Amino acid sequence: MDDSNRASSYLDEPANSRLFLVTSKSITEEIIREHFTAFGEIQDIWVVKDKQTKESKGVAFVKFSKSSQACTAMEEMHGRCLAEGTKPIKVFIAQSRSSGSHRDVEDEELTRIFVMIPKSFNEDDLKETFKEYGDIEYAIIIRNKTTGESKGLGYVRFHKPSQAAKAIENCDKTFRAILAEPRTKTASADNDYFSNPRTEPSGNDPGSSSYAFAHESSSYATGDTWNSDIITRCLMVSSRAAVTQEQIYGLFDLIPGMDFCELQIDQYGFSKGQVVVRYNNLGSAVYAKEKLNGFEYPPGNRLSVTYIDDGEDRTSPVGKMAMQLVAAQMMSMVWNGPSGAQLMKTSAGYTAPPVAQKARVQTDVALPPLKKLVSSDSVVKERLFVIFNPSPLPVDVLEDVFCRFGSLMEVYLVPGRNVGYIKYADRKSAHDAIALLHGKVINGVKMKVMLADPPKEESHKRQRTY
Repeated sequence: MDDSNRASSYLDEPANSRLFLVTSKSITEEIIREHFTAFGEIQDIWVVKDKQTKESKGVAFVKFSKSSQACTAMEEMHGRCLAEGTKPIKVFIAQSRSSGSHRDVEDEELTRIFVMIPKSFNEDDLKETFKEYGDIEYAIIIRNKTTGESKGLGYVRFHKPSQAAKAIENCDKTFRAILAEPRTKTASADNDYFSNPRTEPSGNDPGSSSYAFAHESSSYATGDTWNSDIITRCLMVSSRAAVTQEQIYGLFDLIPGMDFCELQIDQYGFSKGQVVVRYNNLGSAVYAKEKLNGFEYPPGNRLSVTYIDDGEDRTSPVGKMAMQLVAAQMMSMVWNGPSGAQLMKTSAGYTAPPVAQKARVQTDVALPPLKKLVSSDSVVKERLFVIFNPSPLPVDVLEDVFCRFGSLMEVYLVPGRNVGYIKYADRKSAHDAIALLHGKVINGVKMKVMLADPPKEESHKRQRTY
């Protein structure tokens, strides 16, 4: 098939049925077909080649007739070698119009399905119905928050993407099973993180789970009680990722004056993804809101912090003036202070002690001591390819971690993607980094560390031997 005709043929029908492969440049279409045919009907294979030299660029696409076939192939072939003397391949579900990046075998978005079910179903019935397709991590029925009655909708999460794909393909069509994907990044509402791609007349309330907070109002309903002109001592902290009360308490208690911290729980015992934090003074609340709204905790998860009613009347002219004065003082501290780590004397009547700084790198891995980076002009002997989940670590943290094996030259993050490259001037240092860090968690981020393509000067030498 000509490259010019591939655009129309490569639309993802069905969704998630196309693989993206990173291979050695010596890998041909025939070799790929030989290894991937066992997983199902292959509709097309495209080895991407340089337009001038016609040489492979070391990437390829494999299109299957079913998404379950593609997912199974990804699970089985990722990290395998297709020919003697070649590097292990990387296999992803290819980027589509509905997904912002290639998805790997550990992508949670590929394992959770949304289904329509009889209202008589309970969680055990839901599990029993779908267990034939694979191991189930959890099953949740969406219920009316007032009556507790089922809305006839539910979520099932499997352990593997192929299991979810098989369930969608093979379950009774009355379930209308689809992948339950999060809302795109263009969603405007801070607290409106998740939705389903279809709308049902049975209700407008989205479902909730222990992994995503419901959009239903809590006992502190922000829509009813918050007035944008009022600054209060009470904050609502919303998180799209699962967080505990202890985690939020530890974060907001860094700012002195916290009265209490309470995780909001629905009537079925699930977290709503919202925590109410109250301070004993207005200054601390303003400072906390300005410093921690949008703060990534855990890394990759942005907290949303808003004011909610604390029951005090600040509508009088004097009350408004006092509120504005405190807010102005605190905002000045937030933006103009040297570090923001210490509260200064405010109308709240106290001075805060210095905030203890946590270590920049937090992990259970026993890391070697720090070593100096080598000159960026050094010869690159090995490059590592790193995949981050849920999001990349800052460059300074990555340098802190990867420099410990010696000969580190540079850390590079690919803009807008959860991947990056690590350059070493010594192969042993790179291999030591892989051995210790692959699959490990640093600052709440899981890293997959593997060999990347060889440096250009070395790849030219290898091409002449192929």
